[in-house]
Amino acid sequence: MEQIGLWAGFILTLMVFSYILGDNILYRLAVYVFVGLAAGYIAVVTWDSVIWPWVSGTVLNPASGLPGIVTGLIPLLLGLGLLLKTSPRFGRAGHISLAFIIGVGTAVALVGAITGTLLPLAASSSGAVSINRVNGTLLVIGVVCTLVYFQYLARRLPDGRTQRRPHIQALALVGQGVIVVTLGALYAAAILTSLTIFSERVGFILARIGGG
Repeated sequence: MEQIGLWAGFILTLMVFSYILGDNILYRLAVYVFVGLAAGYIAVVTWDSVIWPWVSGTVLNPASGLPGIVTGLIPLLLGLGLLLKTSPRFGRAGHISLAFIIGVGTAVALVGAITGTLLPLAASSSGAVSINRVNGTLLVIGVVCTLVYFQYLARRLPDGRTQRRPHIQALALVGQGVIVVTLGALYAAAILTSLTIFSERVGFILARIGGG
């Protein structure tokens, strides 16, 4: 069984890597296998680790009382509403669940963006200036220009077109260049990482097959 698993992993790895030659049936078959296995695994883990412990600990637990039962039923009802979104007849019943998820998700994302991104970014930028003035100043300029690039305030011209002010447009152009360089570096790092993982995986499989 171990040898069968190694050969299956090796063949699926080559099938996925065949995408460099273009979209083909081998790549699609490997993706279908991965998606199917991942969906089945997630369904089993969700039921075994999330849904059933929650139901048994709240709704089916006699010691939880009425407040515990109500607390346990709320997520189940929201989930049922999301399932009803797939029905053309009862789809409107899922609007409350969808609104609840969007509202909570937006609030969590906003708080996370402020506390996890903006405040640490401001702190690191100010700290970089105190450590190294040249690099710190360049870092602050890059951060400011990048943030300016994502602002959409512009004045409306008499002919109906919108145009940024010249200094804002210049800062946005610098920010665009910073984004291009950053994305290029990330893309190059992703390619190198993928090739490294692929070579190590193929080497591991070949070593195990040859050693077995």
